[in-house]
Amino acid sequence: MAPRLARPLVFTNGVFDILHAGHVRGLEAASAQGSSLVVALNSDRSARGLGKRGDRPYHTLEDRARVVGALACVSWVTWFDEPTPQALLEALRPDVYVKGGDYRVEELPETPLVRSWGGRVSIGPYLRGHSSTQLIEHLRAPAP
Repeated sequence: MAPRLARPLVFTNGVFDILHAGHVRGLEAASAQGSSLVVALNSDRSARGLGKRGDRPYHTLEDRARVVGALACVSWVTWFDEPTPQALLEALRPDVYVKGGDYRVEELPETPLVRSWGGRVSIGPYLRGHSSTQLIEHLRAPAP
């Protein structure tokens, strides 16, 4: 059950497996668009279904929730097991749905749903050179 959250309510989602500066910048920007920020994490099974490498996510849902929930800009952390957070979006009906800068509003399957109750879809900032995939590739590369 969701706690009572102040409106306008902002909602974002993702795996957030290896939290980095790009994630934090995006979450802070999302939080600035309302009074409460809900972050919905892909469950471990849902994350694997996104085409991530077979060994991802590296961190369990519980660990990812603990790390994301420790950020001052986050009001509440929840999770979903499906490929998309549509059921949570319908239940919470956020005023603003935010996705990272590597997405486009019109390409998001959630856009029509959020707009159906008068919600707004927003694209957050993208901090180039800061992605979990790039970080993993860097760590796996042989030392020079």
